[in-house]
Amino acid sequence: MARAEHPKRSSADAGTIPSERAAQRAGPEEEELPMAEVLEVTDATFEKEVLQSDKPAIIDFWAEWCGPCRAIAPIIKELAGSYGDRVKITKMDIDSNPRTPGKYGVRGIPTVLAFQGGQVVQQIVGARPKPEFEAMVKKLAG
Repeated sequence: MARAEHPKRSSADAGTIPSERAAQRAGPEEEELPMAEVLEVTDATFEKEVLQSDKPAIIDFWAEWCGPCRAIAPIIKELAGSYGDRVKITKMDIDSNPRTPGKYGVRGIPTVLAFQGGQVVQQIVGARPKPEFEAMVKKLAG
């Protein structure tokens, strides 16, 4: 029986786990930036936080049980970190807050709506690649 080959490790790697090695190799350009948080909004706070926002906003309609919603969550969080100073990034659990998704005709999740001046200006339905969400946010950010 053939032996499985293991990747060669340098002596600097000895005694460290892979995540530690990656952190040790990360230079200043790879340091983690402080991430802006995605703001959780409710039916009660939606108007104030999204419609009356002083900057454009996106809202991610999601549910805990939704696999595609969980798949795009890191993308939405990353966009908050990159564009949160220019675009308000929010999310809403549709199971706890059925009124707002119903008002905007959300039939499937994830649904991400872009708002500018209190009006929907763009919509993405379903899990999509990061560049599609990023293009939406860049357009809002101007």
